[in-house]
Formats: sequence, structure tokens, C-alpha cells
Amino acid sequence: MTGLVAVIMIFSIPIIAIVTDHFKTQAKIKHTMIKDELELEKLKHDNFVIETQKMRLELEQMKLEEAKNETKII
Repeated sequence: MTGLVAVIMIFSIPIIAIVTDHFKTQAKIKHTMIKDELELEKLKHDNFVIETQKMRLELEQMKLEEAKNETKII
């Protein structure tokens, strides 16, 4: 009986080490994935701000052209 317990103890240590290493690897991969997603969200936000600014400038330009055309008509 004690021999069986000793064998189980001896083989369980490497198995626990393998499982622990697997969980560490998964955690590192998940960390990298979240970091990449965060960077992507920052780029999306920057792109949104740039597009909004571009649309604002185009709208102002259209208003100026419209005002210019109205003064020519009058």
C-alpha cells in the first residue's frame, strides 16, 4: 500500500508541473492577445478622431463655398 502511494506521489509531481506550465503558457498567450486588442482599439479610436476631424473640415469648407456662392448670386 505504501509503495502504491509512493509511486502515485512520484508520478503526480511531473504531471502537476506539466499542467502548471500549460496554464502559464495560456496566461501569457491571453496577455499578449489582450495587449494586441488594446492596441487595435487605440488605433480604431485614433482613426475615428481623424475621420471626424476630416468630416468637420469638409463641412466647414462646404459652408464657406455655399456662402461664397450666395454672395455671387446676390
